Amino acid sequence: MKRPRWIPEGTDQETPNVARVYDCYLGGSHNFAADRDMARKAVELWPELPKIMRANRAFLRRAVQYLAEQGFTRFLDIGSGIPTFGAVHEVARRTQPDARVVYVDIDPVAVAHSTLILEGDDRAAAIEADMRDPRALLADPEVAALLGAGEPVAVLLVAVLHFVSDEEDPAGIVRVLRDAMPPGSALVLSHASFEGRPDQAGPHQDLYARTPTPLTMRSRDDVVRLFDGFELIEPGVVYLPEWRPERPESVGPHPERMTGLAGVGRLP
Repeated sequence: MKRPRWIPEGTDQETPNVARVYDCYLGGSHNFAADRDMARKAVELWPELPKIMRANRAFLRRAVQYLAEQGFTRFLDIGSGIPTFGAVHEVARRTQPDARVVYVDIDPVAVAHSTLILEGDDRAAAIEADMRDPRALLADPEVAALLGAGEPVAVLLVAVLHFVSDEEDPAGIVRVLRDAMPPGSALVLSHASFEGRPDQAGPHQDLYARTPTPLTMRSRDDVVRLFDGFELIEPGVVYLPEWRPERPESVGPHPERMTGLAGVGRLP
């Protein structure tokens, strides 16, 4: 059988990958048996996970829409994963037809699939890079061109920094990115937290500890500190459904059950 174009040669199909597991949660098809097995085990532990992942994607779309309405035309999506309906370039261009987007991921499958989707689009690109080496990421020609124009850029770190350990210094990664962002730029960030469901946090982290990408769930104070140097946009750092919901009733009676914290900050 001919290898699909979205599977790069030499791809490790035996080890679960967070981008592809996330694709499983969202009902996607660009994943392998190891990813599906990991997703199944996680959902057995925490049945609400697919709903949480959908809430995270909904936050991303609302944040991108908000920033596009504020005039943003440049977006850098770090840890973008495998594109799904409502990708950043699609959402941004509803308001800003000329929006430019660079997608960044460490997973070659995610990058290959993104590249296929973006074929013929000269205002969007996908690159393979590791956010844990932000200086190398910033040196990539696509990223350098996006940031080098001097226009405000929206940098997205959506559901990725919880895969960066304390030893790898997530706040330090954000600082390097912040220092490269033009004035007026924005940071869009969501992060898993143990505060909403402490009963689920331990077993979930234990499961991910057995993979190449351990999970570090953090407190609200930890997440707020990631916005150091940014001015938080109302409503600040809140649970995923609470960030500028399209309809008040969509928040639900227990937004903390979504566990993810989210916020958007602007550089002065």
